[in-house]
Amino acid sequence: MFGYANDMEAPSTAGPRTQEAFHAYPWWSPRFWHGMPLGVWLDLVREHGGRAAPSRWGLMATITAAAAFNSVAEPLAAARFRRHLAAPPATDPPLFIIGHWRSGTTLLHELLMLDDRFCCPTTYQCFAPGHFLLTESLVTSALSWIMPAKRPMDDVAAGWHRPQEDEFALANMGSPSPYRRMAFPVTSPDRPQALDVTALSPTELERWKRNLRRFLARLAVRDPRRPVLKSPPHTARVGVLADMFPQARFLHVVRDPFVVFPSTMRLWRSLHHSQALQVDAGDTLERYVFAAFDEMYAAFERDRAGLAPDRLHEVRYEDLCADPVTRLEEVYERLELGAFDRVRPAIEEQARSMRGYRTNRYTHDPRIVGEIARRWRPFIDRHGYAVPETG
Repeated sequence: MFGYANDMEAPSTAGPRTQEAFHAYPWWSPRFWHGMPLGVWLDLVREHGGRAAPSRWGLMATITAAAAFNSVAEPLAAARFRRHLAAPPATDPPLFIIGHWRSGTTLLHELLMLDDRFCCPTTYQCFAPGHFLLTESLVTSALSWIMPAKRPMDDVAAGWHRPQEDEFALANMGSPSPYRRMAFPVTSPDRPQALDVTALSPTELERWKRNLRRFLARLAVRDPRRPVLKSPPHTARVGVLADMFPQARFLHVVRDPFVVFPSTMRLWRSLHHSQALQVDAGDTLERYVFAAFDEMYAAFERDRAGLAPDRLHEVRYEDLCADPVTRLEEVYERLELGAFDRVRPAIEEQARSMRGYRTNRYTHDPRIVGEIARRWRPFIDRHGYAVPETG
């Protein structure tokens, strides 16, 4: 979870779940839930009746202690930065990188962060959204050792200052979020919750919007450059985000769904392995992954029609990997992000370093291939993918 979630995965021979192995996640390393204030944390525990596995009781205790600290630090940060937050710096409208998990969103994030005109939230800022303005420098310096060197699911580096998904910040602020499922996967439904936020009650939706605005205001106080936000769940929220930020831009990346599905299964298994407070056998995971894709792209197709042509641009992951410089130049031109020549040398250097990357290879299960081809046919046809041979 923590770190730079590079979508170019390490080489793997991942097969069935029982054969998968993930990097050991040290018991002392922080979990996502350590960043919640006490009220949000206790609400999450209450929602699942406190049904944590006995092997996770010690972790529950450390999260509760951290939550108490967060509940003290947040009002102190609000008091210290009251004047700044009352009138945060004006920033250019956000650029949202969207797309299904494991589709290439982080690769795009990595490339765009080479442009010094942009900024993005870091892991610590998303981990402690309520008080990072006050504590970031001290905590990240004092606790740099506590972060694992790599993420649990691959060989990608982790660290407090790596770019991160703002969805984690929203969940830690108490917003409805599908990521709450990671904590209690066994007692959670097999369908996503709060993915398409238009399904929320008016009160919940207003809370979600308010928390996003508050988080962006705090980011602007820290760094007034144009924010680039990468979050797969936002793919299902384009209409709401477009209304909230009338000049925002959306960069949508897609990838072969017959690769995305097994890669996403592996992602969630690794996160449940390292983050969950229950021991998950994964019995409902396949249904969840299918349901999340269905809901995400039903919402996206509903909302995309309301966007002007200069507000949405799409790129295929395969094309991005083959020629990142040309694809990024098209992004800058279509979304009016500024002069590309300013960042071209850095993109070209990064493109050279990508030439040796390899992605995971997956053996296609005929049953899964048939289900993907049936359920996701509109996506497959729209983006020009082919159903693989399984014979």
